[in-house]
Amino acid sequence: MANPTMIGGGRYARGENNGDTRRFEGKKINRGQLLMRLWRYLGRNRLLLVLSIFFSISSSVLALYGPKLSGEALNAIDVKAGMVDFSIVFRCALLMAVCYIGSAILSYSLHFAMVRLSRQVTKQMRHDIFENLSALPVSFFDKYQTGDIISTITYDVDTVNQSLSSDLVQILHSIVTVVVSFVMMLTIAPQLVLVFAVTVPATFLFTRWMTRRVRPLFRRRSARLGALNGFVEEMLSGQKTIRAYGQEDAVLEEFDTKNDDAVQAFTKAEANGAMTGPAVNFINNASLSLVCVFGATLFLKGSVKFGDLSSFIQYSRKFSGPINEFANIISELQSAFAAAERIFTLIDAEPEPTDLSDATVLTDVQGDVRMEQVDFSYVPGTPIIQDLSFHAAPGSLTATVGPTGAGKTTIINLLMRFYDVADGQILVDRQEIRSLTRSSLRKAYSMVLQDTWLFHGTIYENLAYGKPDATMEQVVAAAKAAHIHSYISRLPKGYDTVLSDNGSSISKGQKQLLTIARAMLLDAHMLILDEATSNVDTRTEQHIQAAMRNLMKDKTCFVIAHRLSTIRSADHILVLDGGQVVEQGNHDSLMAQKGFYYRLYQAQFDSVS
Repeated sequence: MANPTMIGGGRYARGENNGDTRRFEGKKINRGQLLMRLWRYLGRNRLLLVLSIFFSISSSVLALYGPKLSGEALNAIDVKAGMVDFSIVFRCALLMAVCYIGSAILSYSLHFAMVRLSRQVTKQMRHDIFENLSALPVSFFDKYQTGDIISTITYDVDTVNQSLSSDLVQILHSIVTVVVSFVMMLTIAPQLVLVFAVTVPATFLFTRWMTRRVRPLFRRRSARLGALNGFVEEMLSGQKTIRAYGQEDAVLEEFDTKNDDAVQAFTKAEANGAMTGPAVNFINNASLSLVCVFGATLFLKGSVKFGDLSSFIQYSRKFSGPINEFANIISELQSAFAAAERIFTLIDAEPEPTDLSDATVLTDVQGDVRMEQVDFSYVPGTPIIQDLSFHAAPGSLTATVGPTGAGKTTIINLLMRFYDVADGQILVDRQEIRSLTRSSLRKAYSMVLQDTWLFHGTIYENLAYGKPDATMEQVVAAAKAAHIHSYISRLPKGYDTVLSDNGSSISKGQKQLLTIARAMLLDAHMLILDEATSNVDTRTEQHIQAAMRNLMKDKTCFVIAHRLSTIRSADHILVLDGGQVVEQGNHDSLMAQKGFYYRLYQAQFDSVS
């Protein structure tokens, strides 16, 4: 499962002063490349693909033999002699019944195979998207709304699936129908085929013109719908804040604006796409009229039999029908292409850079951490960290304090290599972290974030998330140390109680205690706390700090603190302002200096009093 700090989109993932999120839009991909990539997905299920092609060809050929047989039955009628060869009529009728029944069975088999095939493609697409999401750098999730990305995984993938399961079937059927009908018409009356030398190019040119016009509209439709989903996801997660500030009307107004944008984009795309079908249908009806006029002339001249003329007209309808149907699904194909562009944009997004070829695994961690003259910025030209240096000795507690935007969270992002430094270096146990594998570096840390994250599962599974082989005794010990065991014991199912919807059934303080217990259970040698006790009362906070200091003995701890009372016992305090360490020391020494830390401390306690 992917690291929640990378995908959750909270303050940690966002960093500080990292700009607003943007709407996720698919990059433009050549239609030929799109079709080739979709074909590769289909090719992964060769058996279903081969069966679908076989069923399509067989079903179409059987259905197309019907007009030929009906023509033979009509030719068995001698109008002048008033005679009918019923043996031929009955034989043709029987063969027609067999052909149409067989075609119906094969057609059902085709649709069944295509549904199975499209579902396999959908499954693989979603797997590829989520696999790449798990490998993307945090900076990607800084740029785009979570709801917009979810829209691609759900709506866009379903759009492509719908196109594969229905439109592709229709296209396969149409190709076979057009080819066979054309060959049959050539064998019956080659001179009448000349009518299509005018109507088919006209249909092709018009369809091509409409495709170029409509495709950008469907791309815009997908983007607008993604933006709407992203907004809805964001607003639903912040309902309490919205109501607390009385912003319901403002949110509804903004929703209406985005909803209206989505509706207008949808309407414009569908309205323009719907023009294609009627226009092509008109051209095809014109071709049928010409066939009837010239066919009647040939019949009167004796150049073609009545039954053959009847067969030709039926084949001309079957020849024109698929062209008309294909024009009708052009809009659906454009929608699928626009959705596929967004899908492949996610799949092709540049993953987190791979480890160096000679990267080593961090083992036997002591927890000696150094930053040396580090510079960093999220946006070029807007420095966040400048010339930062500090040393965290093994087993020490290092706290970072400072005003909002000073770079506190950014330091942790750099320590975990969610971002790489622009200049300078970070050392863990005297090894530059870029020479280490990311996996081993991150496993050396356990984290407790201000934004708690719990998944759907039992309390035991949540606590043992980072240590799946943990025994119940180990889990209970960690829960006791975090002062959450007594609460869990009072639940009807205890540690087997299922948490759902990110633990919405329990309080924020209880969720915080659960995440603290989860961190305690890890074998990591370094710990990161981001206001880990912000949601618990002062008395519980004191118990937790005492328990954590005991359990985390000989482990290097980093604390991001806003309540300065929580870090008085820290071995080392980094006071940041404007991305630089302006003061360093323990609480007593910094207070004695009566500098920036002293003013922060006094201002905080003056505001409390």
